[in-house]
Amino acid sequence: MKMVHVFSASNVFKFVFIILASIEQTAVVKSNPLCPSEYPKFGVPIYKGDIDMLQFAENLEHLEADFFLWSSLGYGLDKIAPELVMGGPPPIGAQKANLDFLTENIIREFAFQEVGHLRALKTTVGGFPRPLLNLSAENFANIFNEAFGYELVPPFDPYRNSLSYMLASYVVPYVGLVGYVGTNPKLIGYVSKRLLVGLMGVEAGQDAVIREYLYERAAKVVHPYNHTVAEFTIRISELRNRLARCGIKDEGIIVPPFLGAENRTVSNVLSADYNSLSYSRTPPEILRIVYGTGSECVPGGFFPKGGNGRIARQFLDKPSN
Repeated sequence: MKMVHVFSASNVFKFVFIILASIEQTAVVKSNPLCPSEYPKFGVPIYKGDIDMLQFAENLEHLEADFFLWSSLGYGLDKIAPELVMGGPPPIGAQKANLDFLTENIIREFAFQEVGHLRALKTTVGGFPRPLLNLSAENFANIFNEAFGYELVPPFDPYRNSLSYMLASYVVPYVGLVGYVGTNPKLIGYVSKRLLVGLMGVEAGQDAVIREYLYERAAKVVHPYNHTVAEFTIRISELRNRLARCGIKDEGIIVPPFLGAENRTVSNVLSADYNSLSYSRTPPEILRIVYGTGSECVPGGFFPKGGNGRIARQFLDKPSN
C-alpha cells in the first residue's frame, strides 16, 4: 500500500511539472515578438452599434446552453454558471436525455462550450436575463409535426434516445450559425469581429458534428416512424425555410444535384450555397424560426415570451406582418 502511495505521488509531481512547464512556455510565446497581438493598433474595439447585434446572439446561446446541459447532465445553467442567468426564469420541460456514452460525451462538450460562449458575450458586450425557454418534449413534438404536416404517433420525444436527441439537436445550432454569418459583415469593432468569428467557428463545428452523425445514419428508419433520418433532416430544413420566408438557406443531409456541391453531389454533409459558402440569416429570419410562428412579432416555440435584448424586443412592439 505504501509503494502505491509513493508511485501515485510521483505521478502527481510529474503531472504538475508538465503543467507548470506548459504555462511557462505559454508565457514565453505571448511575449515573443514573433507572435504579436491579433488586434490592430488603431480602430474601435467595440463599436456602439455592435453591442445590440452581439447581444441578440445571447438568445440562441442561452437556448443551446440549457438544452445541452440539461440533456447531458440533468441540470442546467442555474447550477453550472448561475451568474450568467442574471435572474431569468428556469426553462420549461428541460430534462436528462437517454443518451449512449458517445452521444452524451459529445453533448456534454457542446454544453460547456455554450457556457463559454455566453460568458464571452456577456463579459464583452454585456447581457440580459435568460429569456423564458420551452425545452419540453411537447414543444419538439409540435415542431416535428409541423415539419411532416401531420401528427407523429407516438409524439416525437427528443429525450427518448440518442438518435432522437441528435435529430432534435439538428433543429438548434445551425440557426445560430447562419445568424452569425449574417451578422459578421455588419460589425465594425475589431474586438467585436474577433469575438463573433471565434463563436462562429465553434458553432460551425457543432453543426458539422451533428450533420455527420446523422449522415452516417441517413438510410436508417427512425423508430417507431416510417421515415428515414435523411427525410427527418429534409423536413426540418424545409420547415425552417418556410418559417423564415427568405428562400432556400437550409438543406437536409441529402439534396437533389442542383443543390449539391458544384451540382455534382447528392450528399450534403455541410449545408452551403451555390459556391459552397455558408448561408446567412437576419435577426427577423432567426426569430421567425425559433418562435415557430413565421413572424418576428409573434413569440412562441422555444421562446414563449419572446427573446430578450433590444433587437428582439423591438419587434414585439410592432404589429404582426
